[in-house]
Amino acid sequence: MDLLSVQLRAVRYEAPGVSAFEFAASDRSQLPAFSAGAHIDLHLAPGLVRSYSLCNAQDERHRYVIGVNRDRASRGGSVHVHERLRVGDHVQISPPRNNFPLHEAAPHSVLVAGGIGVTPLLAMARRLSALGRSWDLYYCARSAASAAFLEALQELAGSSPQSVLHLHFDDRAPGLLDLAQVVASAPTGSHFYCCGPAPMLSSFRAACAELPPAQVHLEYFSAPEAPASEGGFEVELARSGRVLVVPKGKTILEVMLDAGVEAPYSCMQGICGACETRVLAGIPEHHDLVLSPEEQAANAIMMVCCSGSRSPRLVLDR
Repeated sequence: MDLLSVQLRAVRYEAPGVSAFEFAASDRSQLPAFSAGAHIDLHLAPGLVRSYSLCNAQDERHRYVIGVNRDRASRGGSVHVHERLRVGDHVQISPPRNNFPLHEAAPHSVLVAGGIGVTPLLAMARRLSALGRSWDLYYCARSAASAAFLEALQELAGSSPQSVLHLHFDDRAPGLLDLAQVVASAPTGSHFYCCGPAPMLSSFRAACAELPPAQVHLEYFSAPEAPASEGGFEVELARSGRVLVVPKGKTILEVMLDAGVEAPYSCMQGICGACETRVLAGIPEHHDLVLSPEEQAANAIMMVCCSGSRSPRLVLDR
């Protein structure tokens, strides 16, 4: 995968611990096109690659904007971005990928955001408003002061008369947002989107359980279960003919990297899609949150960072 060289042009405070980072192409050329819901991978240091959703309008080809929360439980990515990156620095990034696409033709869209999960949904609201499509965005945060991009959302809702921004702040309305009511009150045919912490996503899935799966869309901060590490199978790399043994306690990706195989990756949890690999033979045991049930059943591709094998050998297009 060819990486892009970008320069950090601006950093803007959004909320305590949250800043927006704006990147432009290092050579000042246009950046690759993206669509609402897309993310980029920042290659911050050797072995440190992290995915962040784009939150600016998709017709902006001169910049990419991400929102980064300095997470107390950071695995190194958000701390590096906040503490090490400075305006003027050059960074390598992946071209945008979209595992959380917006269905622009839906008669109505319901967007549910928890904390920093608002970033891809802000891009979606911007796109829907540009198309003249109606939307409701439910934004949950601890308080108004901690709600990143709140002013941008309020301005957007104010200029979109067919759309409504609903704010649910813990310090004003204790208790969880009633997602069952949110779903029940939406117009027929609505598409539903949610990005936020695991408990919110779990409640969202339950609230949408009776809806057609094609109308329900989620994006995870982190995987709810650990990657497959039972091992006990072989991986054949078709391009080189190498055969690697995956032992107990290791993932396919870890074994590949240990063997010096160059393989793209980012999240290591099956939520970003960076390590997607074609399967030429064998039956994967899918643990990712990127592929649809139909794609998993087809067994044509897999995420090697988190998935295992149901067969003694997998043959991969590597």
